[in-house]
Amino acid sequence: MIVRRLAELIDEEGGLLAEALIAEPAGTTPHGDLVGRGPRAAGHPADLPLVIEAVREGYLLHYGRPRILRDDDPDLALLAGDRLYALGLARLAEAGDLDSVAALADLISLAAQAQAQADDELAELVWRAGAVELGWGPTAALQAAKEAARAGEKDAGERLRAACDQLLDGGAPVA
Repeated sequence: MIVRRLAELIDEEGGLLAEALIAEPAGTTPHGDLVGRGPRAAGHPADLPLVIEAVREGYLLHYGRPRILRDDDPDLALLAGDRLYALGLARLAEAGDLDSVAALADLISLAAQAQAQADDELAELVWRAGAVELGWGPTAALQAAKEAARAGEKDAGERLRAACDQLLDGGAPVA
């Protein structure tokens, strides 16, 4: 289970984050599961499902819904969220997968933008698009949909959904 592997990594690092671990971490990992289905995930040295779920936990810490770490100290929750963002990005950088670093940076910034606009539906579509991009690779349609989201276009969510569906329905992935 991805959540438990992430908790083990945090525990191995020790320190304040390890002390803030929930005794029995639990939660679903739809983004990690989706990435894991993609052709880029097989044998990827960064462990793409773990990467996206580390970043997802960071996001959940920032927005008050964590699965594996207590968030009773808001300052620690913010720092822990940043640390988990960095964990995911660092694993990709160490693997030399700079395209995925860029995709993950887009995911983080677009999800934060959606949260600032109080648009939970768009935020979840951004997460789905990020998982698809990590698992299958970028496409022109996905890049255009992310630009639409960045520009605040009203149809951005639908464009993200369509770009994801195209890849998931057998569109050409980019390795």
